[in-house]
Formats: sequence, C-alpha cells, structure tokens
Amino acid sequence: MAATISVASLAEDAETPFLLPQEDTVDGAVDYNGHPAIRSKHGRWRSASFIIGVEVAERIAYYGITSNLITYLTGPLGQSTATAAANANAWGGFGSLFPIVGAIIADSFLGRYRTIVVSSFIYILGLGLLTLAAVLPFGCNNTTSDCGTQPFRTVFIYLSLYLVAIGQSGHKPCVQAFGADQFDGQDPDESKAKSSFFNWWYWCMCLGPLLVISVLNYIQDNVGWGIGFGIPCIIMTIALVLFLIGTPTYRYIVTGEEHSAFVRIGRVFAAAARNWHVKQSTIEVEEEAQGFIAFHGSEQFWFLNKALIGLRSSDDNNIACCKSEVEEAKAVLRLFPVWAASLVYAIVFSQSSTFFIKQGLTMDRSLGPNFSVPPASLQSFISLSVVLFIPIYDRILVPIARTLTGKPAGITMLQRIGMGMLISIVSMVIAAIVEKKRLNTAFEHGLIDLPDTTVPMSVWWLVPQYVLFGVSDVFTMVGLQEFFYDQVPTELRSVGLSLYLSVFGLGSLLSSLMVSVIDKSTGSNGQDSWFSNNLNRAHLDYFYSLLAGLSVIGLILFVYCSKSYIYNRKNAI
Repeated sequence: MAATISVASLAEDAETPFLLPQEDTVDGAVDYNGHPAIRSKHGRWRSASFIIGVEVAERIAYYGITSNLITYLTGPLGQSTATAAANANAWGGFGSLFPIVGAIIADSFLGRYRTIVVSSFIYILGLGLLTLAAVLPFGCNNTTSDCGTQPFRTVFIYLSLYLVAIGQSGHKPCVQAFGADQFDGQDPDESKAKSSFFNWWYWCMCLGPLLVISVLNYIQDNVGWGIGFGIPCIIMTIALVLFLIGTPTYRYIVTGEEHSAFVRIGRVFAAAARNWHVKQSTIEVEEEAQGFIAFHGSEQFWFLNKALIGLRSSDDNNIACCKSEVEEAKAVLRLFPVWAASLVYAIVFSQSSTFFIKQGLTMDRSLGPNFSVPPASLQSFISLSVVLFIPIYDRILVPIARTLTGKPAGITMLQRIGMGMLISIVSMVIAAIVEKKRLNTAFEHGLIDLPDTTVPMSVWWLVPQYVLFGVSDVFTMVGLQEFFYDQVPTELRSVGLSLYLSVFGLGSLLSSLMVSVIDKSTGSNGQDSWFSNNLNRAHLDYFYSLLAGLSVIGLILFVYCSKSYIYNRKNAI
C-alpha cells in the first residue's frame, strides 16, 4: 500500500522531475519546459535529425544564391568580372565573419534555440526581398545587362543579400552547436555518436545541395531569376516549420550567468594586465602555496599566470583567478595561431564559386544535342565527392588509422586539417594547368579576341579540381568544425564554431582584396588584367599558381603551429 501511494504521488507531482532515477537524466541539460532532460525522450539522433534538416535547407538556400551569384551580377546587373568576383567574395566574407556577433548573442543572451528561430525569420525575409528584386522591373530589362545604371535596384538587391548574411550569422554557428548538444559527451555510447555527428552532419549538408543546386542553377539560367531565388525561400520556410515541430524533443544546455565563460576569461586577461609588473618567482611561490601541480602546457602564454596573484583589497575585481580559469583562457588563446594559419586555405576555397564558373562559361558545355550544362552546376562535384568520400573516411580509413596509431579518431584533428590543406595545394596546381591549356586552345583556334565564342575544350576538364576541393573539405572543413567546437569551453561552443566560420569569412574578404589589387596593378597602362572580362586575354593561371605558392607557405605555418599546440581534452588527441 505504501509503495502504491509513493508511485501515485510521484505521478501526480509533475513539478518534481528530479525524483526520476538519476541515470535516466542528462546532467546539465533540460527540456523545453525547463525540466531535466530525460535520456530516452530528449536528444540523440532523433532530435539531431530535425536540426540537420534545417541546416540542409539553409545550405540549399545559401548555395542557391552563391553558386550562381557571379552570373547574376555580371548578367542582369551588368558588372565586370573582377567587380562581380570582388562583390561576391565580400558578401560571402561578411556572411562568414558576422556569425561571431550572432554566436556571442546566442551564448550570452538568447540561447542557441531562440537565436536559430530569430535568425531563420531574418533569413527568410532576405530571401523574399531578393526574389522581389529579381521579379520587379525597376525600370530595366531583367534579362539583359542594362540594369547596372539602376541604383535603386542595385541597393535593393544588396540590402536583400546582406539580410540573408545577417540571418546566416545567427543561424550558422548555432545550428551545428545545438545539434552536437543533443549528444552527451560523458556517456560512452553517445560520445561515439557525437564523434560521428560531425562527419555525417557535413555529409547531409553536402547531399542536399547536390540534389537541388543543379536544378536551381538551370532554372536561374533558363527560366528566370525570380523563380530561382523564390524556391530557396520556400524551402527555408518549410525547414523552419519542421525545426519548430521538433522543439519538444531537444536538449537545452544549462549555463548560469555567474559562471559565464566570457566573464571568467575576461577576468583572467584583466587580472594579468593589472599584474603586468609581477615577476615569475612571485607566481611560483603563489602556486606552491596554493598546491597547484604543474603540467604540460602550463608554461605556454606564461604572462596569463600573473592572473593568479590577487591584490590585498576589498574590491572583488582584485580577487585572484584560479588555475582552471587561467588554463581556460590559455585554451582559447591557443586557437588563434591555428585560425590564422588556416586563412590561405579559405582564400583558395572561395575560388570555386567565382572564377571557376567564369572559366566554365567559355568552354564547351554541351551534353547531347539540346542541353548545355550550367557552369555553376559543376560545383555539385564538390558535394558529390564529399558524399562519396565521407563514408569511406568514417568507415574504412578511420578504423585503419585507429589500428595503426591507437588514437580514437585515427588521426588528430590538426593532422586531419593539414591533410586537407595539402590536397587543396594539388587542386590549385591542377587548376593552373587546366587554365593554361584552355588559353592555349583559344590561341590555337584564333579565339583570343572572340570571348563570346565557345573554346573547343570540354568543361569536364574542370572536374578534377572540383573533386579535389571536395576531398580536401572532408579533411579540413570537418576537421576545423570539430576542432573549434571541441577546444572551447562548453558555454562558448557557438562562438567556437563562429571562429571556424570567420576563417572563411576573412578568407573571402582577403580574396576580394587580392582580386582588386591584382586587377588594378596588372591592368594598368592599357595592359590586360589577370581578370580581364575577356578571359581569353586574362591570366587566371597566374592567379592559381600564386594561390598554390601561398598555400605551401600557409601549410608550413600550420604545421609549425600544430607542433606546439596542446589539446585541452585528452580525447581530442
């Protein structure tokens, strides 16, 4: 009888979920009502599938714009090749840099879930306005290149594009972090699933665009830009609805403002700056008095150890930081050399959606008597190679490497990133060789001054460089995602992923700057620029060779940084 009463009272008390068995709940996670998350009901792959779904839709929307944006800018907007490439890279750079702001807002104020919802609405608004910009006439013919002198139309289009970028800034860093939050790293089974999550996340993210982008590019080139931009808007709206449907199944990570990682790390830097005059001997005495045990890595960024010394004052700001807080600040600081060494890879990465496409426009794209392959669709080979190679990597290469090295992931995250950088160098060398052959073919057939005439060289010559881009992504892109998620404090994982995105944002901006500088310097005194509108007189082969050389330097710097890097989690090694 007593047992019956106990069970009944437990069932009636819906406000005391803590009475559930401890092993059935997830530490540090709650459900959407604020109750402790139950392992069997919340999170894991079921919840992750909703989150992956909204990310796939976002990637379709994003690539539905960026994959063919240079064609739109040089076509209906009438911009030059160099200007369009610079503007496309600048937009892409902003969209990848601004997520730092979105991540800070998410991790400090709104939380990842609310930030995803708000940014999705902004994203959809931008896509809707972009569709209107492509549909409304604005006093010019939308099918020809006579809109470049229509300032209102241009402003309206760029307003739409940058609204999309702002939406992406809140969406991109939070969705992946929120998806990884659905797995408990302290549970052995879920920890393994979490390790595979990053591989399969990127696999799905590439599969969706692979199936849709070619169709969107064809619609944009042959049916109309309004429909071509409207479809991503509809897809993004449906995805948001599905994401909201999954709300009851998600795990939400609990953090307290009094334990904010921003506050902790800020205190360390402030205390170290305040104690700049403190000598090492004083710190060593303080560590010994407090019983700290030295370990590998403590000597790195030694100046932050000055934060361990407190001043004799009643001011709370003068209280010494603890060793764990100092090491946490060091862990964040260690990320930046790796971040900087990855920038050249990001510059190379931005070329696939700009100059590669312009090359394809000049080449033989016929597929049968009545069909011409949209050049932007060749980017599908990047996604296709990712989709095919990730299962090989996850199911074959990793187990083999694990047997050889004894490491859980087979190779470390930094080794994985470096391998992708090496492959990207090979890709740029091949791109330079193929472009040189295209120029020679144009010369041999007397097409140097006939830019609108198709060069008798198949567009399929461009496929190898696209495929190698995809393979390098499996190593470097996924490696960077996992690295910047894993190597930051738990509360800052959105910020960590925004740092990963900022690599490619700044890389796009640097690419834009390089293009502008090279275009002006090589196109002076009446000479043809490396990026001449007449690609038969341009020298993209020189540009690709330059990028290959810079990539070699970047890889050397990355290897140097990697050798001195100390992982802040043993399971990352």
